[in-house]
Amino acid sequence: MTKPRIAIFDFACCEGCQLQIVNLEEDILSLLAVADVVEWREAISDQSDEYDIAIIEGSITRPEDETRLKDIREKAKVLIAMGACATMGGVNKLKNNFDLNEVKECVYADDAEMPHLNTAMTKAVDEVVTVDFKIHGCPMDKAEFAYIVRSLLLGKTPEIPEYPVCVECKAKGNPCLWEDEQLCLGPVIRAGCGARCPSSGFRCFGCRGYVDNPNVDAAKEVVDKYGLDIEDLKTKMVLFGSTQEPTV
Repeated sequence: MTKPRIAIFDFACCEGCQLQIVNLEEDILSLLAVADVVEWREAISDQSDEYDIAIIEGSITRPEDETRLKDIREKAKVLIAMGACATMGGVNKLKNNFDLNEVKECVYADDAEMPHLNTAMTKAVDEVVTVDFKIHGCPMDKAEFAYIVRSLLLGKTPEIPEYPVCVECKAKGNPCLWEDEQLCLGPVIRAGCGARCPSSGFRCFGCRGYVDNPNVDAAKEVVDKYGLDIEDLKTKMVLFGSTQEPTV
């Protein structure tokens, strides 16, 4: 029986999510037992135009990248967006709040007009093509990656949490960071990370994106309860996904 073929592609990103795959170490072998990785620039030199599952890391920041992504989508039976940059634009999307020419000059100085440094408004993968599944986070969690890929290879639909990080915090008995006047995004951000940041004493930064139908009223109540400013909360919401924050 032919194994499903997996291809991993990167666009505008730090490639930290791909590094998380490498960090699976020996667990990679169990995946390779049931699938063939036919393209993955960070780990192998092979390339292929034939694959069943395409995994995309990175946001789309150039017109030519949109063309390349659409070609990948046409060839793949299943397309997975991996990591915050791919699922919602990530930190890269902050660029959209500024004049793009000024951004290029700020970053590249005298080289700003070089053709390969062309840029456009940053987009998440699903703003260009249809995405079948998303692996959230910055970087994504390697255990969640393995779970989602294994589920798909077994013909099962992976279950992604649809409740906020606050649920995981309460389950762990974590003290609420709002008590320490930290503007935590836990009330509106999708769980699944095990409340990793709050469990370590740091506020939720929102790297997994907003839960479906976020309870913004609950977020307002928390802000009011601790006498903080809703405008301060809004400034924290733009780090990941930038202009995609819910209205509060």
